[in-house]
Amino acid sequence: MDILQLRCFLAAADEMHFGRAAKSLDMLPASLGRHIKLLEERFETKLFLRTTRSVGLTEAGHAILEDARALVAQSDRFEEKLRGMQRSESPLLKVGAIDSAANGLMPQLLQLMRVHHPEIEIQLIEQKTIHLLPKILSGSIDIAFCRPPDIRDPKIHFQTLFYESAVVALPDDHPLSGRPELAIHDLANAPLIVPDRRSRPHSHDLTIKLFIDAGLGARVAQVAEEKHTIVNLVATGAGLAIVPRWVSRIAVPGVAFVPLSVPDGSTRTKLILAAAWARGARDPRRDALLSVLEQNLTEIESSA
Repeated sequence: MDILQLRCFLAAADEMHFGRAAKSLDMLPASLGRHIKLLEERFETKLFLRTTRSVGLTEAGHAILEDARALVAQSDRFEEKLRGMQRSESPLLKVGAIDSAANGLMPQLLQLMRVHHPEIEIQLIEQKTIHLLPKILSGSIDIAFCRPPDIRDPKIHFQTLFYESAVVALPDDHPLSGRPELAIHDLANAPLIVPDRRSRPHSHDLTIKLFIDAGLGARVAQVAEEKHTIVNLVATGAGLAIVPRWVSRIAVPGVAFVPLSVPDGSTRTKLILAAAWARGARDPRRDALLSVLEQNLTEIESSA
C-alpha cells in the first residue's frame, strides 16, 4: 500500500477540494490527482464524485475513510519509532549537504558547533539533493542542507535559509577575469559548462534561465555532473561556468571567480538553500544545530 496515495486521499476527503488538499500537502493539484487516480485504479473503484463545482466521497470512499486514517497513523508511528531507535543507538548527528553547502556553510557551522555544543558529534554526508531526501525519509541522515524540489514530499519539512550568490568561473587569463563584476550579456556566445539536469536541475536551470531572461541563448559546450569536475574543466579552457559563490572555495590553479550581477526576480530562487528534515521527528541534537545556525545566519549568509 502506498502511504502517500492514502495521504492524498485523506487530504482530499478532509478538504473536499483538490486545490486546497494539494496545498495542505505542499504539492501540485495535478500530482495529488494522479496519486488518487492510482489509488482508485488499485481498488478498481471510484473514491470521489467530482464535478466542476464540487467534490464528494463515493460509498467506497466513505467505507475506507477511517481505515485509511488508521493506516496512515500507524505508518507515522512506525517511522517515528524507527527514527527514535536510530537516534538512541547512534551518538552521531548525521548531516547531509549539497556541494556548495559542504564547501561554504558546513565549515562555518561545524566550527560554531564545536564552540557551543562540543558534546555533539557530527558526521557530514555530501551528496546531491536527489540522494539526500530519500536518506531523510529512511532515517539514515537527520538533517540536510539542500535545494527544495519543485514537488515536495509532505513527510519532509523544508525551512528556507537564504539565497546563494552566483559567480562566473573562468580561466584566470580570460579577458573577462579582471572585471570586478560580470553581467549575462558579457557572456553572450561564450562556451558554457553546465551541470547535468537529471541530477542537478536547480544549477542547470539557473544558467539556462539567466540567459533566457536576458534574451540570449546559452551556448552549452560541455555537460558535467560534479562541481569539482566543472571547475577543473574551466581550468583547461573548455568553457565558462556559472556556479554558487561558495564553490569558489574549491582551489583549482588557473581559475578565477568573478561576481555575477543577477537581476532581481524569480531567477534568484534557483539558488535557494534550505534545511530539510523528517516532519514530526523530534531530535534535540538537530534542534541545537538549527539554533546555532539561526543565531549566526546573517553572518553566514553574507559569505554565500
